[in-house]
Amino acid sequence: MRPALKAGLLPVWRDRDTLQIGIDPRRAIALTGIGRAAAVVSLLDGSRDRAGVIRAARDYGVPAESADRVLALLAAAGALHDFPAKLLRELPGTLRARLAPELATASLAYGDGDGGARTLARRRMAFVRVYGAGRIGSCVASLLAASGVGRLACEDPGTARPCDLTPAGLGVDDLDTPRERGAARAIRRVAPDVRTDNSGGRPDLAVLTGDALTGEAGAEAASSLVRDRVPHLAVQASEAVGVVGPLVVPGRSACLRCMDLTRAERDPAWPLILAQASGARCEPQACDTVLAAMTGALAAAQALAFIDRAGAVPAVTNGTLELVLPGWAWRRRTWLPHPGCTCNAASRPRA
Repeated sequence: MRPALKAGLLPVWRDRDTLQIGIDPRRAIALTGIGRAAAVVSLLDGSRDRAGVIRAARDYGVPAESADRVLALLAAAGALHDFPAKLLRELPGTLRARLAPELATASLAYGDGDGGARTLARRRMAFVRVYGAGRIGSCVASLLAASGVGRLACEDPGTARPCDLTPAGLGVDDLDTPRERGAARAIRRVAPDVRTDNSGGRPDLAVLTGDALTGEAGAEAASSLVRDRVPHLAVQASEAVGVVGPLVVPGRSACLRCMDLTRAERDPAWPLILAQASGARCEPQACDTVLAAMTGALAAAQALAFIDRAGAVPAVTNGTLELVLPGWAWRRRTWLPHPGCTCNAASRPRA
C-alpha cells in the first residue's frame, strides 16, 4: 500500500498543536497533540509505501512509533487511501488530469480506500444509451461522458432547433442537423476518449427523455426495455416542472406503466388525458435553461449512483424526484409496483 491523503482534503491548523484534515465538519477530522509528527502528513503523496513514509519521517525528527500512530489514526478516520498508481499510469496525461476530480469525489463520497479507482473502472466499462437528445438528453449525455462513462450512444434523428440549445448540450453549430449527431459532438468536446457509436449491444442503462417518453414510440421503447431487462431512467421537464425517475429495474421496481396504472386509480380521467397528451406537443416547452440544466444534472447523478455500485438502490428507484418552479426545492414522490402491471415487479421482493 502507498498511503496518500485523500485528494480534496486540505490540512489546516486549528491551533499550534491541532491539525485539521478537511474544512467541512462533515468530512474533517482533527489530530490534537500532533506536534512535530504533523510532518508525516506532508509525506502522504503516494510516492512511498508505509515503511517508506515512516523512514522519511525520521528525517524530520519524527520517531517511528509516532509516525505509525499518525498513519493509524488517519486510516481509521477514513482520510487515507491506497494511491491508485497503476490506474493513473494507464491513463494518458490529459485524461488523467480531467478525471482527477471524479476520482477525488468518488473516494470521499463512497469512503473507498482505493482512491476512487474501482468507481472509475466501473464508469469506464459502462455503456449508456440516451433516447432523446434535446436540451435535457444532450446535457445528460455530456455530463456522463465528462464523469468518465466509457461509451455513450444517443438516439434522436430529429432536427436540432434553437430551443434545443443549452450550455451543456447542443450548440449553435448543431442547428438543422440531427440531434443525435449534435449530442455526439457535445460528448467529444468534453471527453474525446468516449465511444459514441451506436452499433448495437445491450446497454447497462438507458435514459429516456423528451419525445422518447411520449406517444406510441415512447411506449414501445419503454416496453422493449422491460422485455429485454434493460434498466432505464425516465427524465422530463415541462410546465415548469422537472421530474427525474423512476429508475426502472425490470421485474424488480415500478415501471412507467405501473405509474400510469396508479394514476388511473387516483384519477379516472387519466387514461383519456394520457391519450390526448401522447399525440400532441405543446410549443414552446416550459423548460427554461436552468431547469433543463438542473434536471439533466440530477438525472446524471442518479445514473452514476446506479453505475458506481452494483446492487445500488438510487433515490429514484420506486420513486421520482420532482422540482416545481419557482420553489427550486426537490421533493421525492413514491411510486410502488402496481399489482395489475405485466412487469410483475409487485410480486417480487421490492428493490
